[in-house]
Amino acid sequence: MDRGRVEFRQLEAFLAVVDEGGFGRAAQRLHIVQSAVSQQVKRLERELGVTLFDRTGRQARLSAAGERLLPEARAVLAAVRRTREVAARVASGAEGVVRFGTLNGPGDRLYRALARLDASGLRVRLDQSTPARRLAAVRDGRLDAALVRAATDAPGLAVVPVWTDPLYVALPTALADDERPGLADFADLPLRLAPREDNPPFHDLITGALRAVDRLPPAGPPFTTLQRTLADIASGPPSWTVVYRVTDLPPAPGITFRRLADPVLTTSLVLPAAPSPVSRRLVAAFAG
Repeated sequence: MDRGRVEFRQLEAFLAVVDEGGFGRAAQRLHIVQSAVSQQVKRLERELGVTLFDRTGRQARLSAAGERLLPEARAVLAAVRRTREVAARVASGAEGVVRFGTLNGPGDRLYRALARLDASGLRVRLDQSTPARRLAAVRDGRLDAALVRAATDAPGLAVVPVWTDPLYVALPTALADDERPGLADFADLPLRLAPREDNPPFHDLITGALRAVDRLPPAGPPFTTLQRTLADIASGPPSWTVVYRVTDLPPAPGITFRRLADPVLTTSLVLPAAPSPVSRRLVAAFAG
């Protein structure tokens, strides 16, 4: 037989009658009239297909079916109440799961922030993808937040700087003179950058800094992997690239790294534009 749905208030009425020993006192506890309690219990009996109370006397006595179903009803009601409590804590930002876009080689700074979030009741599910995909995922709600390097502006999103790192030029050792060069010092040589669509924020940071001094260099072959690009710079026609530390800069025969005086690389926390309890917790964790 196809039955309808058992409702929370039906179970609540059933347990109130059991706990209070009668329909009248159950009505007082639930702040409704006695007839409403009786109706809820009758509806529950119809939905379950059993009689829950023996109605032969003035007291409400559980039937055999009612005694068997009583612990199940208590468990269901406890689960619903627990679900409501957890939902309230999630809505307030007190606990929950954060879908977080991360990046390569963040070091101890990320791990300390994640530990703070875990200690406060927020579990973090990490997602690693390209910067462009991270930004898109925060924008369409697939991620709650993400770390993105060089993201100074992201339309429709909030951008909160959390730390900075130096940038380095990598160039043939024979051309490495100045200990603290500027980007403009190499503007006559082809520059190897990854295509803009792979990492728009970083690409715009470097090309924007070069345009600011009116020294945009010719485009060299695209940056592929760090190891392959360094090998090409060391063995091919003179060219250069700009890198940042993920781990230690790798030893590369024929290559010299020079720390740039300007610009620096800012890593930011990118969040939905509308503030929320979770976003405030994330900002606090990375600011600590």
